[in-house]
Amino acid sequence: MENKTFSYLRTSSKEQNIDRQLEAIKPFNIDERDIFIDKQSGKDFNREQYMLLKKALRQDDLLVIKSIDRLGRNYTQILQEWSDITKNIKANIVVIDMPLLDTRNKDNGLLGTFISDIVLQILSYVAEQERSFIKQRQSEGIATAKLKGTKFGRPKIEKPENFDEVVKKWKNKEITAVQAQKELNLKPNTFYTMVKNIK
Repeated sequence: MENKTFSYLRTSSKEQNIDRQLEAIKPFNIDERDIFIDKQSGKDFNREQYMLLKKALRQDDLLVIKSIDRLGRNYTQILQEWSDITKNIKANIVVIDMPLLDTRNKDNGLLGTFISDIVLQILSYVAEQERSFIKQRQSEGIATAKLKGTKFGRPKIEKPENFDEVVKKWKNKEITAVQAQKELNLKPNTFYTMVKNIK
């Protein structure tokens, strides 16, 4: 059976454009039927087109992606998927934006797979470090902002001037809750939260 070349493209939302990725894979002359496109977050691999791609891949097939983050954002899971495709399915992967991530066998046997695995491990480590640095910077930023008196969360909704008067009418059953909310121009959850907080 003839080996096939597939491509996987992903954008984080339906609004984002896929054209740059399509342009990048043109030199591989991939049949349209063998291009799988997901328009959703890369936080995990629970994606319809990606799962269909995995079912289609066979030994010695080639998977082409523009950049490693198109595969996903979670590097621990990327390592698992990479291993599944290259070791279990025994297909090859080429990452266009990073030529070192190319598992097609070089002159020295399995050198391509070996180098790709090392590069991917390094990328994974760097990504995890960057994530922890971002979290640390965010925590430090929030702590500093709090010291300066910055308030976080939704701004507190001010109590309307006629609040007490309208709530009194509502409690006396002169008006319904819906009428009270309309008079106060408040959403139901805001109205009930304010009423609950009356001492």
